[in-house]
Amino acid sequence: MPKQSAKYSAEQIQVLEGLEPVRKRPGMYIGSTDVRGLHHLVKEVVDNSIDEALAGYAKDVWVVLHKDDYVTVADNGRGIPIEIHPKVGVSALEVIMTTLHAGGKFGEGGYKVSTGLHGVGVSAVNALSEYVRAEVRRDGKEYFQEYKQGKAKAKVAPIPKNGELPFKTGFNWKVQNGTKITFLADKTVFSAVTVEFERLEKQLKQVAYLVAGIFFHLYDERSGEQRHFYFQSGLATLIKHLNRNKALIHPEPILIHRMIEEVDVEVAIQYNDSFAENVESFANVVPTTEGGTHLTGFRIALTRAINDYARKTEALKEKDENLTGEDMKEGLTAVVSIKMDSDKIQFESQTKEKLGNAELQPIVAQAVKEGLEVFFEENPQDGRVILEKVLLAARARAAARAAKDAVIRKGALEGMTLPGKLADCQERDPANSELYIVEGDSAGGSAKQGRDRKFQAILPLRGKILNTERARLDKVLEFEEIRALVIALGTGIGDTVNYEKTRYHRIIIMTDADVDGEHIRTLLLTFFFRYLPEVITKGYLYIAQPPLYKVQKGKDINYAYSDEEKNQILKTLKIGKDSVIMTKSPGLIIQRYKGLGEMNPDQLWETTMNPENRVLKQVTIEDAVAADEVFTMLMGDEVPPRKRFIQTHAKLAILDI
Repeated sequence: MPKQSAKYSAEQIQVLEGLEPVRKRPGMYIGSTDVRGLHHLVKEVVDNSIDEALAGYAKDVWVVLHKDDYVTVADNGRGIPIEIHPKVGVSALEVIMTTLHAGGKFGEGGYKVSTGLHGVGVSAVNALSEYVRAEVRRDGKEYFQEYKQGKAKAKVAPIPKNGELPFKTGFNWKVQNGTKITFLADKTVFSAVTVEFERLEKQLKQVAYLVAGIFFHLYDERSGEQRHFYFQSGLATLIKHLNRNKALIHPEPILIHRMIEEVDVEVAIQYNDSFAENVESFANVVPTTEGGTHLTGFRIALTRAINDYARKTEALKEKDENLTGEDMKEGLTAVVSIKMDSDKIQFESQTKEKLGNAELQPIVAQAVKEGLEVFFEENPQDGRVILEKVLLAARARAAARAAKDAVIRKGALEGMTLPGKLADCQERDPANSELYIVEGDSAGGSAKQGRDRKFQAILPLRGKILNTERARLDKVLEFEEIRALVIALGTGIGDTVNYEKTRYHRIIIMTDADVDGEHIRTLLLTFFFRYLPEVITKGYLYIAQPPLYKVQKGKDINYAYSDEEKNQILKTLKIGKDSVIMTKSPGLIIQRYKGLGEMNPDQLWETTMNPENRVLKQVTIEDAVAADEVFTMLMGDEVPPRKRFIQTHAKLAILDI
């Protein structure tokens, strides 16, 4: 990437507002104050180094996790300017670190392409940290400044030779120029201040794919672990990673790279033989999880290009209807990345999850259409297999529509007649209604008797449902238990899905605490992830936590949800460990629940269904790529990845014998 103007001084720093809003409403600026928000702090500091890389200066980015929860991010870019800002009268470094919306991302002469549209970046990190230290190396000189909760402790000064750090580190930052930021998240703001190594590793690896040619170095001084990432081919490597457990229908990804009207468009496409779609999109290296105009442009171009190719090769005759966007999705893995002037980019929210620039839709569409036309012309064999895949998906879609129409004629798929096995609730407001999906008729009977019928509905499922990872929609709809579930939910499915019609905003999977129960739960999660994903992303899906044990001594009854909780109860009852092992304690009865059906309705209500006592786990998708990999590996057709997983994790298995 060509370097931008090398001039980077106090004159390029614009100042907009102070940091008090960040401390008052941290969620507005970093999304949350849990571990996700903590990792967002790391991302904001890393983004500053990425901006130097995108501008053509930094070649390395270091992230170091120290003991006692300190984190350091460093680069070998130009270093933040330290001279006095002409308008404010203090160092430009202090302006950037202590003022919201201050940085080289606004106005002329700073960054052309930037990851941080709003400029809250490192200043927000400063506001939400109990300690921050900034070090700058410029022109062979070293400067530093320290801060507490966003306020400078002293003026910017040269680093003393024997300066004491409040944390121990072995990290030796050997650079001529660059910036190093160390922070300790504020415990009064965050519920968690310990950065997770594996989570951070995924964050950095994703960025490394998108900023090809930059070295990323991750060190964990707590454990001694380290990781290093460098991808010269960028998106080509990422697309191969996304498809690593899947059978490919063409060996090499389609790579498209165009510069149109000062917008850098980069796209990678590769089809596999699965039935699911996996599309990632980015804008200025920021993941746009809700898509936006660049993704819309990509989908339009993909549909048009494949339709044109189908007409050109006469795979579609004159009388045939065009293939649809839905037909393109089956087995599609793609990455869409745009980079543009950060002054012009428009996101639809502070957390930058959806891109809003209307002009990007035709730009991306043009780039993708032209790129695909060249690819099909130069690779006719790959073009044919992609076309065959899409045509097969179109025939399956027609079969699924016929199957769905048949279901509707028989009794309704979309809400006209609820399934007979459903014990519905009286409440009609979805926000106040919940559906328990229960394993087996026995447990279903107990749940129906024990529930609060005002707001709790029960749907018992008989046996194990179909593995939907390996089935198209037409086959899925032939399975009676899934059909009953879809009807009860009211969402519809396939091309007519409407999440606004979801009849319950708490959908709770309740299965036995054994291997079969876990398998049924996994099958249900696979179905929701592949066919009704927004049920998960909207936060509607939960997993019930029935107790593992009933511990009774005399009239004293306690329920334990884990072995640790059981042991704690036994300590409370003053029962020694040896007595428990020998079951010699007078009047002590420990019952291990193998299934929900072993509990009577009152027990099931009290332990698992009563909102005042129950424990529910909400199902979320924090990392869609990782989730896709897991479902593909565990539930897909490819045996070797699953075999490797079992062999690797065999010692961790808890056998319920």
